[in-house]
Amino acid sequence: MMSNYASSYSPISYTKYYYAALLGLLSFILTVIILSYLLTGRGERIDLGWFLTATSPYMWASIGVGLAVSLSVVGAALGIYTTGVSIMGGGVKAPRIKTKNLISVIFCEAVAIYGLIIAIVLSGQIEQFSPEAVEANADIMARNWFSGYAMFGAGVTTGVVNLVCGVCVGQVGSGAALSDAANPALFVKILIIEIFGSAIGLFGLIIAVLLTSKAKMGDKA
Repeated sequence: MMSNYASSYSPISYTKYYYAALLGLLSFILTVIILSYLLTGRGERIDLGWFLTATSPYMWASIGVGLAVSLSVVGAALGIYTTGVSIMGGGVKAPRIKTKNLISVIFCEAVAIYGLIIAIVLSGQIEQFSPEAVEANADIMARNWFSGYAMFGAGVTTGVVNLVCGVCVGQVGSGAALSDAANPALFVKILIIEIFGSAIGLFGLIIAVLLTSKAKMGDKA
Protein backbone atom coordinates (compact mmCIF):
# COMPACT_ATOMS: atom_id res chain seq x y z
CA MET A 1 0.00 0.00 0.00
CA MET A 2 2.79 2.40 0.95
CA SER A 3 4.78 1.55 -2.18
CA ASN A 4 1.80 2.37 -4.40
CA TYR A 5 1.40 5.77 -2.75
CA ALA A 6 5.11 6.51 -3.08
CA SER A 7 5.15 5.54 -6.73
CA SER A 8 2.21 7.84 -7.50
CA TYR A 9 3.95 10.86 -5.99
CA SER A 10 5.42 13.25 -8.53
CA PRO A 11 7.03 16.60 -7.62
CA ILE A 12 5.94 17.97 -11.00
CA SER A 13 2.27 17.57 -10.08
CA TYR A 14 2.78 19.92 -7.12
CA THR A 15 4.53 22.65 -9.11
CA LYS A 16 1.30 24.53 -9.80
CA TYR A 17 0.62 24.70 -6.06
CA TYR A 18 4.06 26.19 -5.46
CA TYR A 19 3.44 28.85 -8.09
CA ALA A 20 -0.01 29.56 -6.67
CA ALA A 21 1.43 29.97 -3.18
CA LEU A 22 4.11 32.33 -4.47
CA LEU A 23 1.55 34.37 -6.41
CA GLY A 24 -0.68 34.56 -3.35
CA LEU A 25 2.22 35.77 -1.19
CA LEU A 26 3.18 38.48 -3.69
CA SER A 27 -0.45 39.59 -3.97
CA PHE A 28 -0.73 39.81 -0.19
CA ILE A 29 2.43 41.92 0.10
CA LEU A 30 1.25 44.23 -2.69
CA THR A 31 -2.16 44.62 -1.04
CA VAL A 32 -0.57 45.51 2.32
CA ILE A 33 1.64 48.14 0.68
CA ILE A 34 -1.29 49.73 -1.18
CA LEU A 35 -3.52 49.79 1.92
CA SER A 36 -0.72 51.28 4.03
CA TYR A 37 -0.44 54.20 1.61
CA LEU A 38 -4.21 54.69 1.37
CA LEU A 39 -4.88 54.54 5.13
CA THR A 40 -2.03 56.92 5.99
CA GLY A 41 -3.15 59.62 3.55
CA ARG A 42 -0.39 59.02 1.02
CA GLY A 43 -2.51 57.52 -1.72
CA GLU A 44 -1.19 60.02 -4.26
CA ARG A 45 2.15 58.27 -4.06
CA ILE A 46 0.70 55.20 -5.78
CA ASP A 47 1.79 56.68 -9.05
CA LEU A 48 4.12 55.15 -11.60
CA GLY A 49 5.31 58.57 -12.73
CA TRP A 50 6.18 59.56 -9.17
CA PHE A 51 8.08 56.33 -8.67
CA LEU A 52 10.10 56.76 -11.86
CA THR A 53 11.06 60.35 -11.06
CA ALA A 54 11.75 59.70 -7.37
CA THR A 55 14.27 56.95 -8.03
CA SER A 56 17.85 57.54 -9.07
CA PRO A 57 18.99 56.86 -12.66
CA TYR A 58 22.00 55.11 -11.13
CA MET A 59 19.68 52.51 -9.59
CA TRP A 60 18.09 51.65 -12.94
CA ALA A 61 21.46 51.52 -14.70
CA SER A 62 22.98 49.32 -11.97
CA ILE A 63 20.03 46.93 -11.99
CA GLY A 64 20.32 46.68 -15.77
CA VAL A 65 24.01 45.79 -15.50
CA GLY A 66 23.30 43.20 -12.81
CA LEU A 67 20.44 41.55 -14.69
CA ALA A 68 22.43 41.41 -17.93
CA VAL A 69 25.17 39.37 -16.25
CA SER A 70 23.14 37.31 -13.78
CA LEU A 71 20.39 36.12 -16.13
CA SER A 72 22.91 35.35 -18.87
CA VAL A 73 25.03 33.29 -16.47
CA VAL A 74 21.95 31.42 -15.24
CA GLY A 75 20.99 30.62 -18.83
CA ALA A 76 24.51 29.42 -19.62
CA ALA A 77 24.61 27.31 -16.45
CA LEU A 78 21.28 25.65 -17.24
CA GLY A 79 22.45 24.92 -20.77
CA ILE A 80 25.77 23.45 -19.66
CA TYR A 81 24.01 21.39 -16.99
CA THR A 82 21.56 19.93 -19.51
CA THR A 83 24.18 19.28 -22.16
CA GLY A 84 26.84 18.00 -19.79
CA VAL A 85 24.59 15.37 -18.25
CA SER A 86 23.71 13.99 -21.67
CA ILE A 87 27.33 13.98 -22.82
CA MET A 88 28.44 12.08 -19.72
CA GLY A 89 25.51 9.68 -19.91
CA GLY A 90 25.91 9.00 -23.63
CA GLY A 91 29.67 8.77 -23.26
CA VAL A 92 29.29 5.65 -21.15
CA LYS A 93 28.02 3.70 -24.16
CA ALA A 94 29.83 5.71 -26.86
CA PRO A 95 33.04 7.31 -25.51
CA ARG A 96 33.76 8.88 -28.92
CA ILE A 97 31.10 11.57 -28.40
CA LYS A 98 32.79 13.21 -25.41
CA THR A 99 35.27 15.40 -27.29
CA LYS A 100 33.15 16.20 -30.32
CA ASN A 101 30.12 17.33 -28.32
CA LEU A 102 32.09 19.79 -26.22
CA ILE A 103 31.16 22.34 -28.90
CA SER A 104 27.68 22.37 -27.34
CA VAL A 105 29.21 23.45 -24.03
CA ILE A 106 31.09 26.23 -25.86
CA PHE A 107 27.83 27.48 -27.38
CA CYS A 108 26.28 27.60 -23.91
CA GLU A 109 29.27 29.47 -22.51
CA ALA A 110 28.99 32.04 -25.31
CA VAL A 111 25.59 33.01 -23.89
CA ALA A 112 27.24 34.21 -20.67
CA ILE A 113 29.83 36.13 -22.70
CA TYR A 114 27.03 38.05 -24.47
CA GLY A 115 25.73 39.26 -21.11
CA LEU A 116 29.22 40.12 -19.92
CA ILE A 117 29.85 42.23 -23.03
CA ILE A 118 26.66 44.25 -22.51
CA ALA A 119 27.44 44.68 -18.81
CA ILE A 120 30.87 46.12 -19.67
CA VAL A 121 29.32 48.46 -22.26
CA LEU A 122 26.67 49.67 -19.81
CA SER A 123 29.18 50.15 -17.00
CA GLY A 124 31.31 52.34 -19.23
CA GLN A 125 28.33 54.64 -19.89
CA ILE A 126 27.57 55.33 -16.22
CA GLU A 127 28.88 58.79 -15.31
CA GLN A 128 28.31 61.09 -12.36
CA PHE A 129 26.18 64.23 -12.61
CA SER A 130 26.20 67.11 -10.14
CA PRO A 131 23.10 68.70 -8.48
CA GLU A 132 24.38 72.15 -9.46
CA ALA A 133 24.30 71.28 -13.15
CA VAL A 134 20.82 69.77 -12.80
CA GLU A 135 19.49 72.96 -11.16
CA ALA A 136 20.99 75.09 -13.91
CA ASN A 137 19.58 72.94 -16.73
CA ALA A 138 16.57 70.63 -16.26
CA ASP A 139 17.35 68.84 -19.52
CA ILE A 140 20.38 67.25 -17.86
CA MET A 141 18.20 65.37 -15.37
CA ALA A 142 15.84 64.29 -18.14
CA ARG A 143 18.80 62.99 -20.12
CA ASN A 144 20.09 61.02 -17.12
CA TRP A 145 16.65 59.56 -16.45
CA PHE A 146 16.40 58.45 -20.07
CA SER A 147 19.87 56.92 -19.90
CA GLY A 148 19.06 55.02 -16.70
CA TYR A 149 15.82 53.62 -18.12
CA ALA A 150 17.51 52.72 -21.41
CA MET A 151 20.29 50.86 -19.58
CA PHE A 152 17.72 49.03 -17.47
CA GLY A 153 15.80 47.99 -20.58
CA ALA A 154 18.99 46.90 -22.30
CA GLY A 155 20.02 44.80 -19.31
CA VAL A 156 16.62 43.12 -18.99
CA THR A 157 16.46 42.46 -22.73
CA THR A 158 19.92 40.92 -22.81
CA GLY A 159 19.40 38.87 -19.67
CA VAL A 160 16.01 37.39 -20.58
CA VAL A 161 17.01 36.64 -24.18
CA ASN A 162 20.23 34.94 -23.07
CA LEU A 163 18.39 33.01 -20.36
CA VAL A 164 16.01 31.51 -22.93
CA CYS A 165 18.85 31.07 -25.42
CA GLY A 166 20.92 29.12 -22.89
CA VAL A 167 18.04 26.76 -22.16
CA CYS A 168 17.42 26.32 -25.91
CA VAL A 169 21.07 25.56 -26.71
CA GLY A 170 21.29 23.19 -23.75
CA GLN A 171 18.26 21.18 -24.82
CA VAL A 172 19.39 20.96 -28.45
CA GLY A 173 22.95 20.11 -27.37
CA SER A 174 21.59 17.34 -25.18
CA GLY A 175 19.69 15.92 -28.13
CA ALA A 176 22.79 16.23 -30.31
CA ALA A 177 24.88 14.21 -27.85
CA LEU A 178 22.32 11.42 -27.50
CA SER A 179 21.67 11.32 -31.24
CA ASP A 180 25.39 11.17 -31.94
CA ALA A 181 25.71 8.25 -29.56
CA ALA A 182 22.98 6.39 -31.46
CA ASN A 183 23.86 7.47 -35.00
CA PRO A 184 26.98 9.55 -35.82
CA ALA A 185 25.42 10.80 -39.06
CA LEU A 186 22.86 12.86 -37.11
CA PHE A 187 25.42 15.05 -35.30
CA VAL A 188 26.07 17.54 -38.11
CA LYS A 189 22.36 17.94 -38.86
CA ILE A 190 21.47 18.71 -35.26
CA LEU A 191 24.55 20.95 -34.92
CA ILE A 192 23.06 23.26 -37.55
CA ILE A 193 19.93 23.60 -35.42
CA GLU A 194 22.09 24.35 -32.41
CA ILE A 195 23.90 27.13 -34.28
CA PHE A 196 20.60 28.81 -35.10
CA GLY A 197 19.54 28.45 -31.47
CA SER A 198 22.75 30.08 -30.29
CA ALA A 199 22.17 32.99 -32.68
CA ILE A 200 19.08 33.98 -30.68
CA GLY A 201 21.37 35.50 -28.04
CA LEU A 202 22.81 37.87 -30.64
CA PHE A 203 19.36 39.42 -31.15
CA GLY A 204 19.26 40.57 -27.54
CA LEU A 205 22.83 41.84 -27.84
CA ILE A 206 21.98 43.92 -30.91
CA ILE A 207 18.81 45.40 -29.38
CA ALA A 208 20.70 46.31 -26.19
CA VAL A 209 23.32 48.17 -28.22
CA LEU A 210 20.59 50.04 -30.11
CA LEU A 211 18.79 50.96 -26.87
CA THR A 212 21.91 52.45 -25.31
CA SER A 213 23.31 54.10 -28.43
CA LYS A 214 21.89 57.49 -27.34
CA ALA A 215 22.21 56.96 -23.58
CA LYS A 216 24.60 59.54 -22.12
CA MET A 217 24.82 60.08 -18.38
CA GLY A 218 26.66 62.99 -16.79
CA ASP A 219 26.50 66.79 -16.71
CA LYS A 220 26.28 67.22 -20.48
CA ALA A 221 22.73 67.52 -21.80
